[in-house]
Amino acid sequence: MSEINSRFDIAIIGTGPAGVSAAITSTVRAKKIALFGAMPTKTKLAVAHQINNYPGLYGVSGLQLAEAYEEHLSKLGINVIDSKVTNVYNMGDYFTILAGQEQYEASSVIIGTGVNFGKALVGEEQFLGRGVSYCATCDGMLFKGKDVVVIGYSKEEEKEADFLADIASKVYYVPQYKDEVHVDSRIEIVRGIPKEIKGAMKVQSVVIGDREISTACVFILRSSIAPSQLISGIKLDGNHIAVDRTMATSIPGCFAAGDIVGLPYQYVKAAGEGNIAALSAVAYVDKMKKAKAAKI
Repeated sequence: MSEINSRFDIAIIGTGPAGVSAAITSTVRAKKIALFGAMPTKTKLAVAHQINNYPGLYGVSGLQLAEAYEEHLSKLGINVIDSKVTNVYNMGDYFTILAGQEQYEASSVIIGTGVNFGKALVGEEQFLGRGVSYCATCDGMLFKGKDVVVIGYSKEEEKEADFLADIASKVYYVPQYKDEVHVDSRIEIVRGIPKEIKGAMKVQSVVIGDREISTACVFILRSSIAPSQLISGIKLDGNHIAVDRTMATSIPGCFAAGDIVGLPYQYVKAAGEGNIAALSAVAYVDKMKKAKAAKI
């Protein structure tokens, strides 16, 4: 793990409508931000056929909206950090964000990761940190020379499996999508539904369909991580993050917006909540800076 990469006023996780909206508002309010996620044209927004309730953009396709987002971000000089955030640690008066092999710090965090549609596997939470990982590039070297299993929920995860092919003794790739798989020839592709992760003190095997595969680690690569696993201690409302009307979560300085906070799952609603979350985060950061200045 590297040293702290940089310190920001606001870290925004997610590049859908909520995250992009939050990034725009935060930047306009002169805050130093970090925006984590894939480029909008690589998110699920880009595959939406037609959007009819976005003000001023009747009949726009998801791809057209995503391209407009990228243009807006570019004009404001906002760079997207194309790296998956795996953990956010509440350090009291700031947050540490782990993304890939890098660490970042921010005074405030906005979570706009969308809904985590992947239900936890049997044994997943039990063995988290003991043979279950959500990031191959982060933890791959811990399993050098060992057999590992990668469960990928999108084609974007194939590159992480390729990364492991140079490290592990054997890599099994379990795609959870219908597209054709293109991975390193050394990787064995296993088709089937993951059912259970087994072990004693640490992971020993995983059940895929009717097959049980011995493994030292199961890398579960979903597009988003469940909130309770992303940031410890955050209050939930069912599967969503609980927020108030300012988009504040139960953790001071942490805000959330978009599908991750609940229904309705609509782009226009997410964009509005991203704006509110950003205004709240800006106010929080300003308050913290004034409090620190008063102590000097």
